[in-house]
Amino acid sequence: MDLRSICNAATNTVNPNIIVSVQSSTGYTTGNGYQQVPQYAAPVTGPAQIQALDGSDLKQLEGLNIQGRIQAIYFRGVLAGVVRANSQGGDLVTIASPAPPQYVGTWLVAKVLETWPDWTKAAIVLQVNS
Repeated sequence: MDLRSICNAATNTVNPNIIVSVQSSTGYTTGNGYQQVPQYAAPVTGPAQIQALDGSDLKQLEGLNIQGRIQAIYFRGVLAGVVRANSQGGDLVTIASPAPPQYVGTWLVAKVLETWPDWTKAAIVLQVNS
């Protein structure tokens, strides 16, 4: 049973899915002055649900000193935040028009909140408005 699809059918009537582009972090290279330059895989697109964080999500983020605009994303696929063991930063999620203007921009996956075999819920933080 694909519980995510069942729930998405209900939430999609009130909060429609939007198409996002995800670039998975592949680590970094070293640039001028030994500065780390992040590297990303080719973008993958797919539907996502953007929602507000709930109380339990906020508790998970407590103490991480994350500031700015933060949202929850439900994405059919895998998202990753920082994976220090692999020297990877967080994945990037790009949302473009015709998505609602408050979501348009490039977002960083700050923390994975839930992970399942076929979908991920993560906290994303706005990096750049488009």
